[in-house]
Amino acid sequence: MENKKMSTPVLKKIYLEKVVPELKKNLGVTNPHVVPNLEKIVISSGIRSENSKEWVQEVAKEISKISGQQPVITRARKSIANFKLREGQQNGVKVTLRGANMWDFLYKFIGIVLPSIRDFRGVGTRMDGAGNYNFGVADHTIFPEITVDPGRKNIGMDITIVTTAKDDKSGRELLRLLGMPFRKPSQAAATAEKQQ
Repeated sequence: MENKKMSTPVLKKIYLEKVVPELKKNLGVTNPHVVPNLEKIVISSGIRSENSKEWVQEVAKEISKISGQQPVITRARKSIANFKLREGQQNGVKVTLRGANMWDFLYKFIGIVLPSIRDFRGVGTRMDGAGNYNFGVADHTIFPEITVDPGRKNIGMDITIVTTAKDDKSGRELLRLLGMPFRKPSQAAATAEKQQ
């Protein structure tokens, strides 16, 4: 058998060569193992209880095209009458990206998908308190793998970027250096943030 060497994803090369030294300088750390890194990216889509099994399979197929990986169909853990949800009923689709798939997806997301959004002015800067970033996508047709069909419903999804950062500041700095186009804070928001 030949020993095939896998190529390193482009964004991971950028991380190792440029982002790590910059983060070490900006965060004042000397140990490279303490520098924040990407852990995983989770793409998920919730499905209403009234949708058919065919629709669940369609959503799974579309998320598979976007992520390059087979998604998992999630099921309700318990019944909730107000949501017309029964235990064991299909209620979503999710996929977890790690390794090369994660780096390639983020590279495509930052470089191709976000700039293709009409009137795009940057993504919000809010994190979850633990250095992770969530982004909601209302229309899945912004991804280049999806062909636009006017008769088909749009699929909304949430993209969660999980980092090893200990706080929001470190996580935001990691994503900024990787090329995430964060929205410039308005003057009023910047003043309010300084007062806190």
